[in-house]
Amino acid sequence: MAAATALGAIPFFFVELGQQWAGICNGLAAGVMLAASFDLVQEGQIHGSGNWVVIGILSGGIFIWLCKKFLEQYGEVSMLDIKGADANKVILVVGIMTLHSFGEGSGVGVSFAGSKGLSQGLLVTLAIAVHNIPEGLAVSMVLSSRGVSPQNAMLWSFITSLPQPIVAVPSFLCADAFHKVLPFCTGFAAGCMIWMVIAEVLPDAFKGATPPQVASAGTLSVAFMETLSTMLQSFNDGYNSEDASGFLVSLLFGLGPLLGGIILVTFSLTFFLQHSFLTGMASGIAFLLAAWRPLQLLLSAKMGFFTLTILLIAGSALYHMFTSSMLRVAPRRKTSVDNLASSGLSVSALTLQSFFACMAIILHALAEGLALGVAAPKAYGLGRHMVLPVSLHGLPRGAAVAGCIFGATDSWRGALAAAALTGFAGPISAIGAILAGIDYNGLDYWMVLACGTLLPSFSTVFQRALKLDIRKSTCGLLMGLGFACVCLISTRLVCLHTPYCNSAPEAVT
Repeated sequence: MAAATALGAIPFFFVELGQQWAGICNGLAAGVMLAASFDLVQEGQIHGSGNWVVIGILSGGIFIWLCKKFLEQYGEVSMLDIKGADANKVILVVGIMTLHSFGEGSGVGVSFAGSKGLSQGLLVTLAIAVHNIPEGLAVSMVLSSRGVSPQNAMLWSFITSLPQPIVAVPSFLCADAFHKVLPFCTGFAAGCMIWMVIAEVLPDAFKGATPPQVASAGTLSVAFMETLSTMLQSFNDGYNSEDASGFLVSLLFGLGPLLGGIILVTFSLTFFLQHSFLTGMASGIAFLLAAWRPLQLLLSAKMGFFTLTILLIAGSALYHMFTSSMLRVAPRRKTSVDNLASSGLSVSALTLQSFFACMAIILHALAEGLALGVAAPKAYGLGRHMVLPVSLHGLPRGAAVAGCIFGATDSWRGALAAAALTGFAGPISAIGAILAGIDYNGLDYWMVLACGTLLPSFSTVFQRALKLDIRKSTCGLLMGLGFACVCLISTRLVCLHTPYCNSAPEAVT
């Protein structure tokens, strides 16, 4: 749960906020905090008397008002190189988000002590983890808009949810006692957040953006959070053991890309690899990923040559249409330096092309995630047998994204963040497939279409690598092909000679 909150800081490894975007982000953060407070009020009413929830809301508002007065009397405070009034606001936001984690942690512990035990507790834990990602984004927005680095924003986002796993243990051991105080605790946290949003976050948002922009951002974030909560709640109400297993197996799909990114970055920093080699290696991996599944379908006669060719061409055409339109409207710098801009959201055209190539990899991960989501509920032993093949299968995808970003921006932190984000795409798609109840029919067509987007995206990346250094980019291409081939063949061998993949062969082979 705490680690999921830290994922909310990932976007800020790639961009720095201008004044207008800082205002819009504060509006988004306000919407997320308001939606979270609504959920806390509803949770408190479910667990007990509404009177205690009301008392908690009023107590929370008074408590934050007193804290603000105390900080003002204390004098000038500082936090993360922020001083004065901004530091007070940051302290209050971080403190409130940390405080509300106590209530959520108590709810998790009580759910494990319920009548359905482990399976119910795991689902509640997963639901809160998914819910924590936009909350981490809200904390990171507030911090980043005041100049805090992405690393510190990620760290403090993680800290705000750290009470959840800590409090979950005693609340499980003393479920009855925590159940009685839960309504007041959730109301208290909700009151703190509501007061802080109206008194501090929204006024800051209006300083950088227009009221319609702030209102639109806040409304969208509230709608997103409520949609997410409703979806998870509806699934939680009607879950069964197979669905619980499928949810947990789906999370495994994110391990491989992150590990692949770590391997690539470690290898690059150890041997001081140049950009041409890295982008060539990323291209080699992407080309093999683009060919792997189509060749399997063709050799197994599951799809005809003509149909497969049409889908690959369609995927390539869609990619060209999307990138052409984005390159025309996106703000870009006129310099030739291939890294992120120092301010605002403008980037060079070459860096945009690298990002588009990574988006093609993410689209490929989403397509494979659908197949995994169909097969995941059939996995045995809560998916522990799937760890090895799914991780092996995801390694090249994370390495390709990390190599592409590292070669474009010269930022190993950005490369790792991109690999983590790519790993997150698979579980999202798999969980969506479980919730939607889709079957395997037609998923191969989506996979081939996604493979079609990889070919033109990394062809552009490889052409740029050739212009930098033909020999090193060619060596990188061959190494990327070899690395991806070893990973995918190893996955195939594991699935053929062990029972690891007997429940989901389509997803990982």
